[in-house]
Amino acid sequence: MPQEGVELLKHEDILSFEEITEITKAAVAMGITKVRITGGEPLVRRGIVELVRAIGAIDGIADFAMTTNGILLSEYAQSLADAGLHRVNISLDTVNPDRYKKITQLGSLEHVFNGIKAAQKAGLAPIKINCVIGKFSHESDAEAVKEFGRKNGIAVRIIRQMTFETGSFAIVEGGSGGDCPRCNRLRLSSDGKIRPCLFSDMYFDVRSLGACEAIRQALANKPDAGGLCQNAKMHRIGG
Repeated sequence: MPQEGVELLKHEDILSFEEITEITKAAVAMGITKVRITGGEPLVRRGIVELVRAIGAIDGIADFAMTTNGILLSEYAQSLADAGLHRVNISLDTVNPDRYKKITQLGSLEHVFNGIKAAQKAGLAPIKINCVIGKFSHESDAEAVKEFGRKNGIAVRIIRQMTFETGSFAIVEGGSGGDCPRCNRLRLSSDGKIRPCLFSDMYFDVRSLGACEAIRQALANKPDAGGLCQNAKMHRIGG
């Protein structure tokens, strides 16, 4: 998130939990079986457990995950598991306390470590760590995160820092993200836009088109490869 903060959306522009649930139902009815809640940070949204409960009750979801920074996870892990969440991805770019504070501008590593333990205890597995790098996976912070993962039995995925405006992205090390020929993902933003590709200005509005039609058009217009995105920022679309 930029140090200067971000422009907040109007409340009426943000999808309600009921809308998100209905869109998810439509997507699952059309064959989508994997659902992930991302952010920003989803655990700061009031009532997040109830959203997880509503989505978790939808028949046909085989993989239901959440991406979180882990700071509040110790408080929510068991409730999320009880509500139907399957697993969590945790964003962690360093295990050095000073570096962590500088990167995140908030929280502490101890909160993240406690969140990981709580997720393990609650059965939110497999836990995966997303570690963002500058250019090289052998950077010292990334190596330390990978070692932390090895010691704790947690898979670590190395993700090169992405820049929408220049089309800078790469295949995820330890995962499938960034592999355009294999990509079958859609992204639903908080303001109701379905994007067939993060690196494209293309989107389809569920409120104007309806969920099913927006999904159909997004699938039909999914690009062969990513390019540039100049009408959105990463902190707005989500991680």
